[in-house]
Amino acid sequence: MLNQESLDLLFASARTHNVWLDKPVSDEQIQAIYHAMKWAPTSANSCPARFVFVKSAEQKEKLVECMSPGNAVKTRQAPVTVIIGMDLAFYEKLIKLFPHAPDARSWFEGNQANIEATAFRNSSLQGAYLMMAARALGLDCGPMSGFDADKINAAFFADTPVKVNFVCSIGYGDAEKLFPRSPRLDFDEACQIV
Repeated sequence: MLNQESLDLLFASARTHNVWLDKPVSDEQIQAIYHAMKWAPTSANSCPARFVFVKSAEQKEKLVECMSPGNAVKTRQAPVTVIIGMDLAFYEKLIKLFPHAPDARSWFEGNQANIEATAFRNSSLQGAYLMMAARALGLDCGPMSGFDADKINAAFFADTPVKVNFVCSIGYGDAEKLFPRSPRLDFDEACQIV
């Protein structure tokens, strides 16, 4: 089991950052994040998330143009912003990813509702796993949903079956610029044991 310090790193002291220190994130760190999170579970090992790590000034400006005004500045300032996409043709890779069920592709082919639900649900999980891995490796995260999805899809996923789910900046957050910690629901407000 993880000790309390490790749990705090991932949860209790983890914050959504909006202001970033001028400190780069290396390609090696990005690869380490992916290699850590790729093992986390998805249904039928579908692994529908596709990640575009936006670092270059040119690509970052392209992404900034897709963001809502409130998210444009923090996207521009962050050393990396990852676009978490969902591949709506993920089932084409199930022969590799779920080999003990050779007919797994047929569970999805032609069933658009099942494809979209599975891609959205599991790419969301994978995006959360990515944030946990980044935090475990000493980085901060700033997930965002304020963007024009059609613009991001056109700019980064044109002519592919991938669609954006959400975006998340990654880097070293400026802890002095954090908002006060917001409350959370108590167990009895959010949970039942039946």
